[in-house]
Amino acid sequence: QVQLVESGGGLVQAGGSLRLSCAASTTIFSINAMAWYRQAPGKQRELVATITSGGSTNYADSMKGRFTISRDNAKNTVYLQMNSLKPEDTAIYYCNAHAGTYSGSYFNLARVYWGQGTQVTVSS
Repeated sequence: QVQLVESGGGLVQAGGSLRLSCAASTTIFSINAMAWYRQAPGKQRELVATITSGGSTNYADSMKGRFTISRDNAKNTVYLQMNSLKPEDTAIYYCNAHAGTYSGSYFNLARVYWGQGTQVTVSS
């Protein structure tokens, strides 16, 4: 089992910054890729950014240059630094984690786990 606990959401004015954290606790699995998604009211959940265990990152086009994803593998924690926030960034932000086992360098995915979400509200 894997539990993901997100924190760092809140209310911020446009142009401001927030840093989200997501800590994964696991007793069985190893964590490989982690990611942040978001879901605004009335919209589908969309990818924000991903990061592999090796630190390779990928961002949705609208977040490039404003958001930075990072992780601390020792703590199984992923972060999302959000700068220059806009009202359209208002959403519930969810982290996920790919959990599984390693056979040498090969990762066997068991399951993708999701956090409970943290609300980010950007006022204009």
